Amino acid sequence: MRIWAKQGTRPRLPADQRYDNTYLFGAICPKRGTGAALVLPKANTEAMQLHLDEISKYVAHKAHAVVLMDRAGWHSTSKLILPKNLTIILLPSKSPELNPVENIWQYLRSNYLSNRIFNDYNAIVEAACDAWNAPIEKPKTIKSIGMREWAHP
Repeated sequence: MRIWAKQGTRPRLPADQRYDNTYLFGAICPKRGTGAALVLPKANTEAMQLHLDEISKYVAHKAHAVVLMDRAGWHSTSKLILPKNLTIILLPSKSPELNPVENIWQYLRSNYLSNRIFNDYNAIVEAACDAWNAPIEKPKTIKSIGMREWAHP
């Protein structure tokens, strides 16, 4: 991520050579300023099914949600059982700008997750949860980051 520094200087940032990670599956509803997420150890079909089930719980009563997704293999597999209150729209390849949640990921990286060293896996999970919960607790933030005029005329 970019940081401010005096011109001509090279700021020092923490760097960790260890490799451990987790996956933050998240979805937002820009119109309502809310979202649903899970922090999971793997990104696969089983994790995606858990995520869809979680999103389904947050859809307003008697409403139907459209979930925009890229074309990752675990997003488009026929093994997914789609909840009745969700429809998936797969976006064209290489078009992250069409998915409002991509702006959320950028916001989380810029404000909560970059340039840090974590003590262990549990610290990574905790940081991911804290990062997600921070904007979710502020519906206006979700709306301002995720709203698209073409989607909500």
